[in-house]
Amino acid sequence: MFNNQNSLRIVIPGGRGQVGEVLAAHFHAKGHAVTVLSRSRYSAPWRVLPWDGKTLGPWAEALDGGDVVINLAGRSVNCRYTPKNQREIKESRVLSTTVIGQAISQTRRPPAIWMNASTATIYRHALDRPMDEATGELGGNEPGAPAAWNFSIDVAKSWEEAFFAASTPHTRKIALRSAMTMSPSPDGIFGALLRLVRMGLGGTAGTGRQFISWIHEADFLRAIEFLMANGQIEGCVNLCSPNPLPNREFMRILRSAWGTRTGLPSAEWMLTAGAFFMRTETELILKSRRVVPGRLLKEGFTFSFPEWPAAAADLVRRRRLPS
Repeated sequence: MFNNQNSLRIVIPGGRGQVGEVLAAHFHAKGHAVTVLSRSRYSAPWRVLPWDGKTLGPWAEALDGGDVVINLAGRSVNCRYTPKNQREIKESRVLSTTVIGQAISQTRRPPAIWMNASTATIYRHALDRPMDEATGELGGNEPGAPAAWNFSIDVAKSWEEAFFAASTPHTRKIALRSAMTMSPSPDGIFGALLRLVRMGLGGTAGTGRQFISWIHEADFLRAIEFLMANGQIEGCVNLCSPNPLPNREFMRILRSAWGTRTGLPSAEWMLTAGAFFMRTETELILKSRRVVPGRLLKEGFTFSFPEWPAAAADLVRRRRLPS
């Protein structure tokens, strides 16, 4: 649909987070006109507009005549799931998605594409088989699942329901069911895992059987551009490597890439205690996300980093580069 040689107007609500910064920097470097909608003001090479993520305002004018909207807005889930935090996590996603839909519906020239963040967490805890878009089973009904897992699934479902309920008939819509995006930034999930490895704590978590779904930032960016260019793709798309792997193997490969032989394993009770003191939840570590990119592969997308060993080696190499 889009010619990469042409300058595009790209709006990224919630673009100040790790993934948003990766996207904004990538498109800005390519000469596209990038606008980030942020709840807080900050300096950036691209345009930044204030918004509150729930009410219409002057920011909505940026969508009129724009080419692509990529909504990443949502409070961080790296926290304790207190009632207050749960409310903010859910509302920040649902309300921001709803108001973007309202803004697009009022534009004279609606954007061609609206991509909205979702999450691979929407699928059930899966040890037995991979979950793609066609045959994957959504979670929420598993017997014995922790309340935190069911909460996250409820958030994901409500997020997508608000997205697809928006009346934007002239805008193609894609829900990005993203796995963990791995970039060399110290502020992202890869940086957090690498810190554990460097401290000698990057061993097996729990049983180590739970799968980790991931995607290298280069493939994340390429997948976004692939979805922009392919005008036939809409609906839900898994953004992840085709090769998720168990936690035990994932961490062993990361330790090897860094050059660390051993990492202390963490029993589930240790993770629970540690999460309490770190004011986060164990779901990010213990839930098995065995998600695969069925639609991307079917449409002919090829990954630069389909396997974790090569991805981990590249990320470690770039992390070690002088800043």
